[in-house]
Amino acid sequence: MERHIAMELARITEAAALEAACWTGRGDKHSADEAATMTIRRMFHSVDMDGTVVIGEGEMDEAPMLYIGEKVGSRRGPKIDIAVDPLEGTETVANGLNNAISVIAAAPEGNLLHAPDMYMAKLAVGPGLAGRLSLNDHISVTLAKASEILQKQLSEMTVSILDRLRHREMISALRDAGVRIKLLGHGDVMGAIEAAVESEVDMYVGSGGAPEGVLAAAALKCLGGEMQGRLIPDTTEEYERCIGMGMKDPLKLLTMDDMVGQGNVLFVATGVTQGDLLNGVRYLSNRRAETHSVIMHSLNRTVSYLRTIHHLSGAKIGNIAEAAM
Repeated sequence: MERHIAMELARITEAAALEAACWTGRGDKHSADEAATMTIRRMFHSVDMDGTVVIGEGEMDEAPMLYIGEKVGSRRGPKIDIAVDPLEGTETVANGLNNAISVIAAAPEGNLLHAPDMYMAKLAVGPGLAGRLSLNDHISVTLAKASEILQKQLSEMTVSILDRLRHREMISALRDAGVRIKLLGHGDVMGAIEAAVESEVDMYVGSGGAPEGVLAAAALKCLGGEMQGRLIPDTTEEYERCIGMGMKDPLKLLTMDDMVGQGNVLFVATGVTQGDLLNGVRYLSNRRAETHSVIMHSLNRTVSYLRTIHHLSGAKIGNIAEAAM
């Protein structure tokens, strides 16, 4: 994938973040998500690529735009799989909380998993643990292995997990083991990524959205970390949907190669609200705004941070994307 595509995608997530951030704290997650989605969809067509959305806002009959299978880009460039979450953290923005992002991952055609919209069990780790743990193990075994590999006492380790009722037993097991726990209110993608960057988090566990799992796997590949997953179809209908999307065994352990392939992967994200990895949008004086983005390439594991000042003179809320183009 040409390097210029990375900058084009960053320009798009920047514009989506600017739009979504206008709704911070207003209690309207639907408008925030719609603003980001419409912006990304509109701006995709200016990028010289022949893209196909493999992870987006849902099935064709459920999502009016950025639906799975939708063609995006000018159709003149390389054939690319696109995974997109215009606003990861809709409730986060609505309530003015931290770690909302606009995110896009891209890979050569046929590499990104067509992940259905259901839960996925996940294990995310950084380079020091990559390839050395298994989601098949009980969490107590995983912790013991990680402690030995990292040469840390369990009491020195930190594990992040979404604060959800479905995780009650796992949280109890983590506490029984004596590790520190970082409970996440929202932010499934950023929660997994944090295990592979300079932070106190050693691993991310629990279940979250399968599409978010693929997005996080793209970033972790760029960072030298690892994501393992297993789909959790709750009904016969969900199981059959997995089969219909080309999965021979919906319950198999999914490796990095299963989720993001073996080729080059690109991950781009822009902060919407303040976060641990990215600062959120700041609206400045004189019709200016500041965004912070990250651009990652798996081919050479480069991670670039981009701080951009946008001049929005003449732009109105709902039309910021045009000013940013």
